[in-house]
Amino acid sequence: MKRTGKKTATDRNFVVALSRGLDVLRAFQPSDGLLGNQEIAARTNLPKPTVSRLTYTLTKLGYLTPVPRFEKYQLAPAAMALGYAALANLGVRHLSEPFREEVMRATGGAVAVGGRDRHSMIYFGQSRGSETVGVQLDVGSRVPIATSAMGRAYFWALDEDDRADLSRILREHYGSRWPKMRDGLERSGETVAKYGFAISVGDWHDDIGAAGVALKLNDGTGPYAFNCGAPAFRFTEERLINDIGPRLVAMVRNIEAALGGLVPHSKKDDSKKLKSGGKVARVAEGIR
Repeated sequence: MKRTGKKTATDRNFVVALSRGLDVLRAFQPSDGLLGNQEIAARTNLPKPTVSRLTYTLTKLGYLTPVPRFEKYQLAPAAMALGYAALANLGVRHLSEPFREEVMRATGGAVAVGGRDRHSMIYFGQSRGSETVGVQLDVGSRVPIATSAMGRAYFWALDEDDRADLSRILREHYGSRWPKMRDGLERSGETVAKYGFAISVGDWHDDIGAAGVALKLNDGTGPYAFNCGAPAFRFTEERLINDIGPRLVAMVRNIEAALGGLVPHSKKDDSKKLKSGGKVARVAEGIR
């Protein structure tokens, strides 16, 4: 996790102490049990003395629970209440559930919806059946924007300025790994232009194949993105392009209509925006 950038840190309206406190809470992942100050410091790139003061304050505020026996902490109910409040206000999560369940049953894949959290997408809704034992992700799980189908779909749903800003964040985060990831993002732009969805076969996880489609609403929220994934031997590139991807596009269009936030959309419009040598090529230059 990166420290607050210089530009943000010198913003007079930006409260650095609050940002650091939230970074400490963000350090706790769904698969974690307890975390100590040293582990939190490593994840946040904050000095250990700073982390010690922050964990003390968050404990006093009720957002962390100390476990003295191990000299570690766990998230307290007050912190979880923030997450549950956010989930409760995400109408797209609740309304999309029957649509996700239908695609899950039809394809045997795990179907999720997520939103951006810095350089990752975080799941806030997941539909998974007995056939998807190879996809061990749930609400709160994160997948990288640069290499996952969900993240790539989200990336290409952004306007040009927001996409350039996100590219800069990803470049700074990944450093020397960025050129390879950038190339994958560029290729995914052509896939989105041609088919209306993004795919990832072994790019994020060697054994996972997935398709991703963005959801854009006209109420100012989002964009969000959906994916449908399964072990790669079941969701091959051919099946993703000919079966899973088109199903996911149809599902998202139905969700848009049900939410009353339908954005005029056509493959012809996509082709104009992202055709080879057009916007994809120009944006590709911008994300280098």
